[in-house]
Amino acid sequence: MIRAWKPAVPGISEVFHAHFVDHAYPLHTHDSWTVLIVDDGAVRFDLELHQHGAGTPSVTVLPPHVPHDGRSATAAGFRKRVLYLDTSVLGTGLTGAAVDHPNLADPPLRHRIHQLHRTLAQPGDTLEVESRLALVAERLRRHLDRRPGDQPEPARHLAHHLADRLRNLLDAHVADGVTLRQAAEELHAHPTHLVRTFTRAFGLPPHLYLTGRRVDLARRLLLAGQRPADVATAAGFYDQSHLTRHFKRHLGTSPARYTGAGAILATGPGS
Repeated sequence: MIRAWKPAVPGISEVFHAHFVDHAYPLHTHDSWTVLIVDDGAVRFDLELHQHGAGTPSVTVLPPHVPHDGRSATAAGFRKRVLYLDTSVLGTGLTGAAVDHPNLADPPLRHRIHQLHRTLAQPGDTLEVESRLALVAERLRRHLDRRPGDQPEPARHLAHHLADRLRNLLDAHVADGVTLRQAAEELHAHPTHLVRTFTRAFGLPPHLYLTGRRVDLARRLLLAGQRPADVATAAGFYDQSHLTRHFKRHLGTSPARYTGAGAILATGPGS
């Protein structure tokens, strides 16, 4: 079983999901970074003539232009999910560290990659994908970058001011949306710093804030009598199923049932 696609997200050249039993990769290279998680089974691979293994607890990172192969380490095969990331996301200067230590024992990083794959499987959540990718890339760089020291945090009031500006930008683009890259250019801030500053200030990441604002807008439009199919587009969702998925997550019911409940309340006693 194989599924592969190119998402409309800067920095991700391909998403690849596969279940292999007998297949063995010959020695090959990629021009992008390979970020791999194994969901079932285990994988053996050679990287620059050194043998390695990859299993479910870890994240495997293979650098571009470095030869490697791959095969199942169990008779039942393996199931994996892979992100191919452009060198604009992870620079080639991190290659040496990845060759030395391709397997990262980092459960939070693995969970973030899992969440990113889950979001990529559903169209219409560009800001969420970009935000999750930024956090994944930052954590990968933290593992692979050998240069000591991080940039100091800005003063607290400056950080909160930046978070306020991002919130205002999101509020101004509830329906049409704004990408993380656009927000970073508009506010003259690094994308990852934007996500962290906003989350620290308001208790949720920007993509969840925007989704909540879109659900609020959808509620108002539904109660004004608009059809769910029209509301989905007007409120900034990809399609009606996209609206329904988030609407149920927020309110515990579908847009159609929510509208019916509103109609009952409007014609009840005292109306």
